[in-house]
Amino acid sequence: MLCLGIETSCDETSLALVRDNILVDQVTFSQVDIHSVFGGVVPEMASREHLNRVGVLYNELLDRTRTDPQEIQAIAVTRGPGLLGCLLVGLGFAKGLCLALDIPLVGVNHLHAHLMAPGLEGKIKFPALGLLVSGGHTSIYLINSPLDFQLLGKTLDDAAGEAFDKAAKTLNIPYPGGAHIDRFAGFAEPDQKMFPRPYLDNTNLDFSFSGIKTAVVYHVRDNPRLVLADPEMVDQDFIPPPELATVCASFNWAVAGALKVKLARALARYKVQSVVLAGGVAANTMIRKTLTDLVREQGLEMVMPSLSLCTDNAAMVAWHGSLLIRNGYFHPLDLEAIPRGRKIPMDYHRVN
Repeated sequence: MLCLGIETSCDETSLALVRDNILVDQVTFSQVDIHSVFGGVVPEMASREHLNRVGVLYNELLDRTRTDPQEIQAIAVTRGPGLLGCLLVGLGFAKGLCLALDIPLVGVNHLHAHLMAPGLEGKIKFPALGLLVSGGHTSIYLINSPLDFQLLGKTLDDAAGEAFDKAAKTLNIPYPGGAHIDRFAGFAEPDQKMFPRPYLDNTNLDFSFSGIKTAVVYHVRDNPRLVLADPEMVDQDFIPPPELATVCASFNWAVAGALKVKLARALARYKVQSVVLAGGVAANTMIRKTLTDLVREQGLEMVMPSLSLCTDNAAMVAWHGSLLIRNGYFHPLDLEAIPRGRKIPMDYHRVN
């Protein structure tokens, strides 16, 4: 089956074609440069940019793959969570194509798609624990199958990626700050007493990163010399001052440590065959190493998508959507977008 995936949940406009278990091709336009001026994503601008790009990228994808629209057998689109205006652009485009081509539509849970992304590159052994670490979400799931996700814990306030970006903004590191913090951290060893590993004085599997974000603000207030004078000097060749590198390494260590403790708790409570680490922050070097070491010590398999599949992309949407459709799940054309903060219902229609 040839499935078209459409992703417009935030600031990436992405379309991909997946045939059965193989990614045919993907085209993506990132709005990072547009929003970097503002230090974060501006929702109205992001929506307009999706509207400007989605049709162009669709034509480019068909041209590059020499695909006739009539060959597309199903369409999968991100229906949430995300920015409502952005989601509506992708959803409207998907509905129009389904109506014109008379093919089924399925709305995909963006978070589930992230966790299934490694399935495009290898096999995921079930049951699995899934740890999703992104700009808007930090969650642990028990995944019994590609169609059965049980939420075990979630972020109560700031997600890990949001904390990275806000810490970077405090230090005047340019957007997107998380990637720069990760690179700067490689120039120093962490001071394990500089920042607390957040929200561990409990027994649950939820996350909270607002506390460490505040700790960075206070630390910078007391050490104003840490703030970069000119963020435009930061490029791939920029070497951070030693003190700034130590702050970044210490922040990295604290976040990775909190994730490790929560994942270790989950592993002690649930019998699984593998662990899936996914989401944009899963590209972070220290987080990948810290959690991989933990999982391998438990004798389990750690499954991570390649770096290109960590960020928002249509390949994961097409892949997860094709799994749903092959199992008889679809949505009617009155499918609604679900913004961040609302639970995504399991409102699939089923063809037996």
